[in-house]
Amino acid sequence: MDPRTALLAEVAAGIVAIDRPHPVRVAVDGCSAAGKTTFTDELAAAVRARTDREVVRVGVDWFKKPVHLRTAYPVDSPESYYLDTWDYGAIRDLLLVPLGPGGHRRYRDAIMHPAGTEHVDGPEHTAAADAVLLADGGFLQRPELDPYWDLRIFLDIGLDDVQRRGTARDQVWMGSAEAAAHRYRTRYVPGERRYLDEVQPARRAQLVVDNRDFAAPRLLRADWPGPAVTAPV
Repeated sequence: MDPRTALLAEVAAGIVAIDRPHPVRVAVDGCSAAGKTTFTDELAAAVRARTDREVVRVGVDWFKKPVHLRTAYPVDSPESYYLDTWDYGAIRDLLLVPLGPGGHRRYRDAIMHPAGTEHVDGPEHTAAADAVLLADGGFLQRPELDPYWDLRIFLDIGLDDVQRRGTARDQVWMGSAEAAAHRYRTRYVPGERRYLDEVQPARRAQLVVDNRDFAAPRLLRADWPGPAVTAPV
């Protein structure tokens, strides 16, 4: 078994073992270009291979605020990116609280296209009582969301990796490599640095994965919540 498959299998087995009287809410957190979406997609497959429980797969980028409402800060600033891009109230009230203790388990998995220009009027879903929510996104351990997760996974890469990977990934839609590099250097990386400094997500997460090498990620820390631990909300 290759290192990535082995790590995903280990993490999936740990998630399946978590016992809650409501759906288990798992955050896959990390900086931009950390590989969160791919990791979480593969983790979902690994979880499904080990259990018949429902797996709810959500990308938090589908809960952004409309672009025209992001007026608190200059649109190209790190502050706008970090503080004014995602609708944390909607993530909490439409996804995390319904799946938590005493929740009705009816949730939305999207309200806005990731570009922030088109509303998504998709159906409301109902999760099974023993479902597993796997949600990926940036800034998931911010104070607005942190109390509502049952397990926090942080994919750790360096900010130099964010700059390099992000530029390579986003240069097409941003118009050029130069434009992408500038946006990462002046907007995204400073916003990520503020999150790392203020929240210290790698310290707070129960699982920390070094994802610098996609083919061979390493589990740096695993502090699994025991069956007697109950999420506070």
